[in-house]
This record gives sequence, structure tokens and C-alpha cells, in this order.
Amino acid sequence: MEACCLKDKEMDNDDEKPDYMVSGSNRIRGKVVLMKKNVLDFNDLKASFVDRIHELLGKGVSMQLISATHPEPAANGLKSRGKLGKVAYLEKWATTITSLSAGETSFTISLDWDESHGAPGALLIRNHHHSQFYLKTITLEDVPEHGQLHFVCNSWVYPAHRYKYNRIFFPNKAYLPSQTPELLHPYREEELANLRGSGSGELKEWDRVYDYAYYNDLGSPDKGPKYARPILGGSYEYPYPRRGRTGRKTTKTDPNSESRLPLLRLDIYVPRDERFGHVKFSDFLAYGLKSLVQILLPELKSLCDKTIYEFDTFDDVVNLYEGGIKLPNGPTLKKIRERIPWELLKELIRSDGERFLKFPMADVIKKDRSAWRTDEEFGREMLSGVNPVNITLLKEWSFFGFEVPSQSSEFEYG
Repeated sequence: MEACCLKDKEMDNDDEKPDYMVSGSNRIRGKVVLMKKNVLDFNDLKASFVDRIHELLGKGVSMQLISATHPEPAANGLKSRGKLGKVAYLEKWATTITSLSAGETSFTISLDWDESHGAPGALLIRNHHHSQFYLKTITLEDVPEHGQLHFVCNSWVYPAHRYKYNRIFFPNKAYLPSQTPELLHPYREEELANLRGSGSGELKEWDRVYDYAYYNDLGSPDKGPKYARPILGGSYEYPYPRRGRTGRKTTKTDPNSESRLPLLRLDIYVPRDERFGHVKFSDFLAYGLKSLVQILLPELKSLCDKTIYEFDTFDDVVNLYEGGIKLPNGPTLKKIRERIPWELLKELIRSDGERFLKFPMADVIKKDRSAWRTDEEFGREMLSGVNPVNITLLKEWSFFGFEVPSQSSEFEYG
């Protein structure tokens, strides 16, 4: 009898176990890969220090799972949306030491998820730090009904006070509109509205708006009538082209024209996720510096030339590429480059067999100096759209702002 009773109790316990598991809570472990704010190839040490202070004050990076199957209580006739899980924070931010060079850093996170909420379908993230970071991927393990859930984010996340909405990320799973879980529809619609923008106001670097405007910033009417330019696009005859909207202030003289930025300012609004990354921007600066050095010697030589703005012979053109000292380019230099962690310096010391203070040899004359004169090259240029026969008579030309009539005879030159 006693054995039977014990057996019955065990069976009762087995029956109760699934009920306990359904109403219980799972701990989901995750790995978050991100890149901290950087300046070219270096981490921003000041921003990193201030973020650690925020972390010690309890202002970290929080995450919440969003259910795709169980709704939050709807209020005021709003659409039902997925239920939010408990708030969790990235772990060991303050104690994780990052290198001086810009690069990826991995953090762990533990999310408590009640199984009664069903399967998660999105992730809400709030950055309570002082500075932004680039969120690359999030990988969650042992997720109910999913197993592993992977989020490919590739987006800059600015401090929460910069946004009027929450940052929502969806897993790396494509849905047709008709197959998207109904409780995720409100989040998808809000994300689309945030990307479209309201069409008004000046856009800042943390805005994620992809909007368009006419070319109404080509002139500077505040400087005088001769600096005014018509709006390009938007008319019945010429509705295009369009440019990315920036929302800068209008000019005082013409309310339909947008004010221009100074020539050397590079902070024209572009959605932050579309700007050059630190590697691409370092390459861009390195190429710019090398180009300035390459043009330096010809400019200095031209100051001693009687015809400053002209090539006297074809040899003057070829001399832009030939001569000078050939820079080293071999396995030793390649190994040195591989050990340098900074992309800007890597690109500056890369030579590709070029010559010091000389332009890279043009492909058309790399094998034969006179290749540009051949019928084959002429035909290639015609097919590629260069149109080398599109030559017209020079009737006048400008020299330091002065219009000088040409002495060429139309009867003589056609």
C-alpha cells in the first residue's frame, strides 16, 4: 500500500511539473556585439570614461523582449501590441577594458522571460549612457519556440533622451506583410513612421529620417540678387531631381530657399547609419592627404613656368606619372602594414609600387605611352561615353574673373 501511495504521489508530481514549467520563468542568456563611440581609428576616451560613470550611477543599456503572441492590455481603442518582458541590463560594462583602437566589444546579458508570454518577436533597447554606440549583433540562446534568436542590427544607438520613441530591433527573419505576427504590426508601423519623418524641422545627426526635398539650396540670396539661384525640381516640367532633406533654416531674403553651410563644414545631415564608418573615413582622409602631396610638386614647378596653366608638350603630361623615387612595395612592408592597428596610418604607408610625389600611372598609358592615340582607344572611349569628337570652337574664356574674347577665327577653325 505504501509503495502504491508513493508511486501515485510521483505520478501526481509528474503531472504538476509541466504546469509549473509553463507558468515559470526562463533565463535567456545573450551575447551583444557593439562598437563604442570613436574618433577615426581610436576610441573616444572621454566618452568611454563618462559612460562608465553613468554605468556606476545605474544608468546602463537596457533591453526588453517583446512577445509576438501575447498582447499588452490595449487602452483607448489602440491596437493590441506584444507584451513587454522584464528589463535587463548589459553586464560588466564598467569593468570591461577596451583597447585604444576602435573595434568591436562583446558583452553578455541575462533576460528573464515568463513562458506564459509565449514566443518573443522583437527587442526594445534604451541607451541611458552619455554617448552613442554602434550596435552590430545580438544573439540570444535557449529562446522559447526559437532556440537561438539572432538580431542583425548594424545601427547607431544614441542616448534615450535624443529620441521621441523607443529603439526596436527585429530578428533576422523575413516576413511577408500578411505573415507578420499581428502583435508586432504596431511596432513595425511606428518604425516605418520614424524613418519617414514628419517632413518638418531641422534634422540632427541622431535622427534616422530618410526624406527628400527639392534643390532649393543652390544659391545664397542673402548675399545679393546675383547669388540667387532658382529651385531645381518640383516644377510641373521638371519634378526631379531630389536631394536628401536636411531641414535647415530658410534664408531671410527668400523663404523658399534653404540656407547653405560653409564650404569646409562636413556635418551635412545624412542618416547616421549611412555615413562612412571609421575604416572608410580613414581611407578617405588618407587618399585625400596623398592626393595633396602628389599635386604639390607640379604646382611648385608651374610657378617657375611662363605658361602656368598650360602643358607645353605631351612630355609634361607623362612627367606627372614618371620619374621620382620608386617607393618600396614588398612582403616586408606588407607585414609591417598588417601589424599596424590604425587604418589611416596603414593607408598612408601603402605605396602599391607608386613613385614619390607622383600620380599613379594611368591605365591607358601604362603599357604604351601612345596608346591613347590608337583607333582602338578612340573606339573604346566612344562606346564608354567619353565622346572624344565632341570638340567645339573656343569663343571666349575667363581669366581671374575677366572675360577675354578668343582670337580664334570661326572661318579658319570651323
